[in-house]
Amino acid sequence: MNEGTTPAPGRTGEVEAAKVSLPRTIHLVPLNHVCGFDIRPGFYEINGATAIPGGVNFTVHSRGATAIELLLFHRTEAEPFAVIPFPEHYRIGNVYSMIVFKLNIEEFEYAYRVDGPYDPSRGLVFDRRRYLLDPYAKAVTGQSRWGESASGGQHYKARVVKDDFDWKDMPQPLIPMEDLIIYELHVRGFTKHSSSGVTHPGTFAGLKEKLPYLLELGVNAIELMPIFEFDELQDRREVDGQTLCNYWGYSTVSFFAPNTSYSASVEYNREGNELKDLICACKQNGIEVYLDVVFNHTAEGDERGPFFSFKGFDNNIYYLLTPDGHYYNFSGCGNTLNCNHPIVHQMIVDCLRYWVTAYRVDGFRFDLASILGRNEDGTPMREPPLLQALAFDPILGDVKLIAEAWDAGGLYQVGTFPAWNRWAEWNGRYRDDLRRYLKGDSGMAQAAVQRIAGSLDLYEASRRKNASVNFITCHDGFTMWDLFSYNCKHNEKNGWNNTDGANDNNSWNCGAEGETGDPAVLELRRRMVRNAFALLMCSRGIPMFLAGDEFCNTQFGNNNAYCQDNIISWLDWSLLERNRDMFEFFRYMIALRKRHRLLRANLSGGACGFPDVSFHGVTPGHTESFASHEHYVGVLFAGWERDQGSQLIYVASNAWWEDLTVTLPALPASMCWELAADTWQAEQRPRPQTEAAFRIHSRSVMVFTAG
Repeated sequence: MNEGTTPAPGRTGEVEAAKVSLPRTIHLVPLNHVCGFDIRPGFYEINGATAIPGGVNFTVHSRGATAIELLLFHRTEAEPFAVIPFPEHYRIGNVYSMIVFKLNIEEFEYAYRVDGPYDPSRGLVFDRRRYLLDPYAKAVTGQSRWGESASGGQHYKARVVKDDFDWKDMPQPLIPMEDLIIYELHVRGFTKHSSSGVTHPGTFAGLKEKLPYLLELGVNAIELMPIFEFDELQDRREVDGQTLCNYWGYSTVSFFAPNTSYSASVEYNREGNELKDLICACKQNGIEVYLDVVFNHTAEGDERGPFFSFKGFDNNIYYLLTPDGHYYNFSGCGNTLNCNHPIVHQMIVDCLRYWVTAYRVDGFRFDLASILGRNEDGTPMREPPLLQALAFDPILGDVKLIAEAWDAGGLYQVGTFPAWNRWAEWNGRYRDDLRRYLKGDSGMAQAAVQRIAGSLDLYEASRRKNASVNFITCHDGFTMWDLFSYNCKHNEKNGWNNTDGANDNNSWNCGAEGETGDPAVLELRRRMVRNAFALLMCSRGIPMFLAGDEFCNTQFGNNNAYCQDNIISWLDWSLLERNRDMFEFFRYMIALRKRHRLLRANLSGGACGFPDVSFHGVTPGHTESFASHEHYVGVLFAGWERDQGSQLIYVASNAWWEDLTVTLPALPASMCWELAADTWQAEQRPRPQTEAAFRIHSRSVMVFTAG
């Protein structure tokens, strides 16, 4: 190749240009020949490694570095076959960029070495001996098979990804927030058990095989627990002969790369295509896909943790550090990302934009999101720049943003999360109050009606629409079956003498701890599950529930199964047939919610002389407050729509241990009540309600409609 000319694209072993806008003046820049490779200054605004005609563009940045080297490896090899220093004149500001010509992306992997000052008291820990993973890596090598580390020594390397997935004319569901029914699942655990019956258990492909099931159930959004590249072998240990690992994945290695061990096949240089195929199939069936993202910390931990990426590029920028250079730990995992530093802020925005444009992701749930609102000294910010930027970013304009509105440092922001009327929240108050009410705690009736009505006490003053994501169970805590099977956690198999996991579970075992053959206890448990799900489906806000709750999946009392890659965490699909009646109840209640928009939204402020929402005791009449001894609540939703006219829905809930006689609110002569659901029995048979008075059984829920 003559100096000053650009190699022609399309030669054997070369790749198509990435979908980026490339200047046409590249031939004006002279080539350098370094370590056997022709190089030239690259595209400084394109972070990461990108295939271009004739070569690969590498761009990386560091404020504190004095020199950076690019390392090229043959696949699976531990040591580089080439080391290419970035020439000093290839640096603009803090950005190093170069094009390396005649590289075949299928024949190499890459990493960096970064040199710079070492002064831990100032947070500077540069070490040019270490191989560093590109913070913008689109694919990570080292553990492509679950539970297996790379041979020849473990250090992360990256691959260049060819983005040639054909989305065709895939539809975008764009489901309104009020219409969502979110189903939280773990990609591996959802199909790993042999009872799942899929061809590719524990993978994105296995999850795709279960789409007909999800459609039958009726959910329209799935929230995937972390699928960014993470190290499942982190903190691996043996407890009673069982290998424990980082199963959940809340410890990110790379924010731009999918977890390759969730793929059924090896996707050399097309990592992520199987995930894209899953997302495409979901969208074609009207199901949105959300990712549970972890921007509050990384897998590098504190001073004792590994050193493989961010520490080596700019430790004192990427992490919140104390004045003497130690790590703040608001995440509970050793370090805390410095999210509102402009560099980290930009990386997070770039990352989310990438997942939306390259993977067509529909939404994000942000783990310990209150950390994203902390300043560089760790203090909470009133209007955090990052949260505001995400709220108004044009590429994220249709994306759902859901915050876990607390962190491990004691910052609890449910109801007060900085939102710009854009962010929704996991409503921890809903979970706690409904659990206490359902099990019969005194003084919880008032809180229960507020939660069912959409947590007006938390969100009405701020006029935040669709802010509350209502849930009673999630990955963190008991399953719904365990919630009514155990009075306390049973985490002994985690190896911490049952000291880990939450102690305030607000659970009730219904009379026997754990497994039992007592038919009365088992029937009560089943009814309590139906009660919980009925109220969840009849509450204003966005409902979310945990995969497997619909067929009484159990974790055997473990409320912190983060390390259990076994039947404790895997769904046991044999329970679906054993508990088919429960599945049918869940399906029925989801369909009921979908049929009645009044359960999901305020329709014109009321109807038939009733306000939009009113609270009632055993006798009708708006109740402002409930006494501490009351366990019955009635919530009346009223509204009017042009096509359907006046509509009323009355949700009756008896958390008392005795039957009660209740009187329904009076209707206009042209309307009559219908009993739409009754949790006292598993099978649902809607029927007319001819009498104003009705008998509600102990610990049960009834739903009446009129329209």
